[in-house]
Amino acid sequence: MNEDHLISTAKTLNIGVTQVAATAKLLGEGATIPFIARYRKEATGTLDEVQIAKIRDELERLKAMDDRRAAIKKSLEERKLDTPELLASLDAADSLARLEDIYQPFKPKRRTRATIAKEKGLEPLANFIFENQNADFAEEAAKYVDAEKEVADVEAALAGARDIIAEAVNDDAGARGAMREYFENNSVMSSKLITGKEAEAAKYRDYFEWSEPAKTAPSHRILAVRRGESEGFLIMRVVPEEEGAIAILKKMFVRGNSPCAKQVALAVEDCYRRLLASSSETHMRLEIKKRADEEAVKIFASNLRELLMASPLGNRNVLAIDPGFRTGCKVVCLNRQGDLLHNDVVYPEQGSFKEREAAEKILKFCKQFEIEAIAIGNGTAGRETEAFVRKLGLPASLPVIMVNESGASIYSASEVAREEFPDQDITVRGAVSIGRRLMDPLAELVKIDPQSIGVGQYQHDVNQTMLKRSLDDVVMSCVNSVGVEVNTASKQLLSYVSGLNATTAANIVAHRNENGPFKSRKELLKVKGLGAKGFEQAAGFLRIRDGKNPLDASAVHPERYETVERMAADLGADVATLMREPALRSKIDLKKYVDGELGLPTLKDIMEELSKPGRDPREKFEIFEFAEGVHKIEDLHEGMRLPGIVTNVTAFGAFVDIGVHQDGLVHVSELSDTFVKDAAEVVKPQQKVSVYVLEVDVPRKRISLSMKSNPQKRVRSAGDMATQGRRPQQGGGFKPRRESGGGFNSPFGNSFGDAFDKFSKK
Repeated sequence: MNEDHLISTAKTLNIGVTQVAATAKLLGEGATIPFIARYRKEATGTLDEVQIAKIRDELERLKAMDDRRAAIKKSLEERKLDTPELLASLDAADSLARLEDIYQPFKPKRRTRATIAKEKGLEPLANFIFENQNADFAEEAAKYVDAEKEVADVEAALAGARDIIAEAVNDDAGARGAMREYFENNSVMSSKLITGKEAEAAKYRDYFEWSEPAKTAPSHRILAVRRGESEGFLIMRVVPEEEGAIAILKKMFVRGNSPCAKQVALAVEDCYRRLLASSSETHMRLEIKKRADEEAVKIFASNLRELLMASPLGNRNVLAIDPGFRTGCKVVCLNRQGDLLHNDVVYPEQGSFKEREAAEKILKFCKQFEIEAIAIGNGTAGRETEAFVRKLGLPASLPVIMVNESGASIYSASEVAREEFPDQDITVRGAVSIGRRLMDPLAELVKIDPQSIGVGQYQHDVNQTMLKRSLDDVVMSCVNSVGVEVNTASKQLLSYVSGLNATTAANIVAHRNENGPFKSRKELLKVKGLGAKGFEQAAGFLRIRDGKNPLDASAVHPERYETVERMAADLGADVATLMREPALRSKIDLKKYVDGELGLPTLKDIMEELSKPGRDPREKFEIFEFAEGVHKIEDLHEGMRLPGIVTNVTAFGAFVDIGVHQDGLVHVSELSDTFVKDAAEVVKPQQKVSVYVLEVDVPRKRISLSMKSNPQKRVRSAGDMATQGRRPQQGGGFKPRRESGGGFNSPFGNSFGDAFDKFSKK
């Protein structure tokens, strides 16, 4: 364990060194983030999962820097360039950029203009000019005119000397650092259309002639322009004013106004235009891409967490329908464990005879399989199918619920689905997924690649390693927060449990199938490949309901069973009685059970678990219904107030399902009566909201919505319109003002435009 890394990490994250050290030790021993956060609070000082993940990431960053430093030193040593001063500079470098700056002059180089000049013997002239900036070069330069060396005249000698000086300036660590800082603070990100691409690049029209400060450019616009560039439609630049950059370099290297100084000034200008400008722009492009990636990944992770932690209906007998017009509606009946009992196809949209037949079948299935809830996919024909089911005269106690089916088609064609249902086609698998998603969204969604769920922006454009780690962290956090019933969970769900992986999860399922349900957590130690360490990490997150030990159904870790048993014995009761009687638990003095490893934070967690063993942290399920009579986009008109469900939150606003097969967009400026900087501060996926229809564009299937309390009264006069940046339109709605840099028609941008094509999932 590198002590310097611990100190640096503690300082960077504003966390105690002892906390960082304890966390690093646990991570090094193979402990997972959920396990450390839940069961090692005393060791870490009650750090949460976010803080622990930041410690992990920062320590990995520092290690990567150490690895690069070691590689540089090795290269220098092999070439006999490892002077004590240089090595000390490398050791003092506090970033990868600084390391590379120091190493720059010593990197093996291809043949450059400077090396050619050196081969002609012009390096002494370059040194003379640079070191004598109060002198004239004429007499000295004449000495280097040599036809055999292809130095035809004094001007040729000076040109070579300037090339050498330019490369030296380019290699100077101070100059590179100054240019990075200047670019970071002053660069303008701009784009323009590649000539002749107007028609093909129509969705990028707001970026044909566009610019804004790179330092403040939002993530979605950075990624949109980069995508336009990668698709061959746009030219993108990230540069500051040239004059300012050259002025900084001249101040660093030019001294005086003599003939020699003027030659240095020319070399500096050449250095910037030919060398430093391009490398600094490359650095800036990477920096803004990294920032955009981080913001996009953060949004994706936040949305995914909300989706995974959506309220579960619970164990009910469910009839699930995957709607369709021409191909009919696939119907499946599931028992309370989500097992497929029956499947069929009905055609309610293909004539009165077929409609009657479909009605008879649905009613029959509801009675035969004692159906307790009906789930209907919200894709094509979803609202029409819902309307059909609601008019069947089913009991009011039988809820009919629209289910977001994003990703269901991905699951139905996956290896996981084929393994679960080898004898069923993809339509049956898709319907099963819809039904199970209603019962337990988390358990079903873990079977789908998070990138296919559709709750992010630019997921295919961002750094894939960063995205995967972030999403894996979220899935693991959610799974372990909820806990997993070991006797019913799929191997996909089990694989996200702390301490388990795909192999041990599969082995648990195989052991369960061969030997019957687990009766205690201890029996997990019999599973092939699950050793003591894996058991330690996993046991507290696995639930065994109705097992031999009542604590096996709780989040109390087996390592603390003895403490709970002692609590019960001290009160003259058994554990089951202690869990059942609050009055008995109120007599416990927690301080009595504190020891060297067990402190009050964990003891308080234990008491909470004893009161509500295995409590699901997800919110209680509430039935939601879309507005009656609004089934398709043609049913909408400006001024309507409708219920909706947030399906996706982005940097520029939120997409809301209002039940018409096409999500509407609430621009960030329409999310609240007050200013909103970050949409995630106001809304989250699966949140139920009330929206006002601002505008409907039927041909392009675009819907603009508002969540303001009284949007129709926002604009009263021409003066108000000018102030608020709005213009009235027929029907009482208002169109956001078109702005340069991603306005009303920005691709994947601030409002309408191709954002709808990108993020609307139905």
